[in-house]
Amino acid sequence: MEIKVLGPGCAKCNKTEKLIREVINETLADATVEKITDMMQIASHGVFATPSVIIDNQVKCTGKVPKKEEIKKWLGR
Repeated sequence: MEIKVLGPGCAKCNKTEKLIREVINETLADATVEKITDMMQIASHGVFATPSVIIDNQVKCTGKVPKKEEIKKWLGR
């Protein structure tokens, strides 16, 4: 599973990345996390609000910090 966290590095973006990594560690999910901070790369994914989360090329969340329970559902846990 490939997870991308898109955001310029603000507090909400950093929190989103941290929560995703925590859930991966807690659930032992087989996933990689990539943080994308370049605004041109973020825009190329078709999202314009951050933080955004993309899992296997599917936008799961945009413009808010997801809750742990949401992340677990995305990971199938």
